[in-house]
Amino acid sequence: QVQLVESGGGVVQAGGSLRLSCAASGRPFSRYNMGWFRQAPGKEREFVAHMRWSDGSTYYADSVKGRFTISRDNAKNTAYLQMNSLKPEDTAVYYCAAVSTAWGTLRNDYQYDYWGQGTQVTVSS
Repeated sequence: QVQLVESGGGVVQAGGSLRLSCAASGRPFSRYNMGWFRQAPGKEREFVAHMRWSDGSTYYADSVKGRFTISRDNAKNTAYLQMNSLKPEDTAVYYCAAVSTAWGTLRNDYQYDYWGQGTQVTVSS
C-alpha cells in the first residue's frame, strides 16, 4: 500500500508559477511510476504528466508541454510538478498517482493504483 499526499496548491496570477509536491509513504518509492492528473469543475479528470521509474523518462500532455516539469527525489520519497507560465485554464484540482507496474501509456487514470487527495490550483486572469 502506498499513501500519497499532495501539497503546494494555491492561488496565483496568470503567468506565475507553483510547485506541487507529492509525498509518498508505505512502499519503496523509487520503483513507482508517478503521474499527475487534474480535474477542472464540470470536466473529467485529465492526464498532465508522468515519469517512469525504470529510466526516468517523462511524458506531458500537449496543453502543458514546455510549461510544466515533472521530477522526483527518491531520497525524499517525493514527486514534484513545477508549473510555470500558468494560465487560467490550468485551474483545477491536481492529483498525483502511482503504480508499480507500468503498462500501457500511463496516460489514463485507470492505469494507476494509488491516488492522493488532490490540491487546488487557481490561476486568476
